Amino acid sequence: MPFISVFDVLGPNMIGPSSSHTAGAAVIAYLAQKMIAPPLKKVDFTLYGSFASTYRGHGTDRALLGGIMGFSTYDTRIRDSFAIAQSKGIEYHFIPNETETDIHPNTVDIRMENAAGQVMVIRGESLGGGKAHITRINGVEVDFSGEYSTVIVTQQDVPGVVAHITKVLSDRQVNIAFMRLFRESRGNTAYTIVESDGKLPQEIIAEMKANPNIRDVVIIQS
Repeated sequence: MPFISVFDVLGPNMIGPSSSHTAGAAVIAYLAQKMIAPPLKKVDFTLYGSFASTYRGHGTDRALLGGIMGFSTYDTRIRDSFAIAQSKGIEYHFIPNETETDIHPNTVDIRMENAAGQVMVIRGESLGGGKAHITRINGVEVDFSGEYSTVIVTQQDVPGVVAHITKVLSDRQVNIAFMRLFRESRGNTAYTIVESDGKLPQEIIAEMKANPNIRDVVIIQS
């Protein structure tokens, strides 16, 4: 009988021993890397709660690193993510934080830096069953799961921007399932997150960016 490690497929869509600590972690990192232009040069993973105490044994480290390279939860390359990241020249660190306890037990902060020097920090929580939520973007509290096709708009919090976003979506006949605005404070950086039942057309990126108060538009297809 051949040897089967804990990083072999245990189900139809998961590599690793834990839906919370491996599959959920991979989902968080996969969503995070969609929000920054490639290629990545450096990534720091700050781990909280049970992530911090068990990340080596449960493969959370491999799952996070695999997800940050765009591997899905069932991609067998997750088992070799350390070596693959090294071959790609990605510098990575895992930083356990066991002092902050007033936080969801399966939480990670992912600080990404790309070759152009852009830095983005994403916080995610693994909820069990391979499900996860992104709860912060660059310090601003948000909430989305990636289970729907999602457009994330980074904007200045001024009148007219949300109306422009909805018009673009309406003109393209995008069916909105959920739409929420998150902001750090009035008049500063805000994020409009729209989740749709169907595939989002790539053309909406340029059309939304036609508004000078929109700084970035990212699409994550489900």
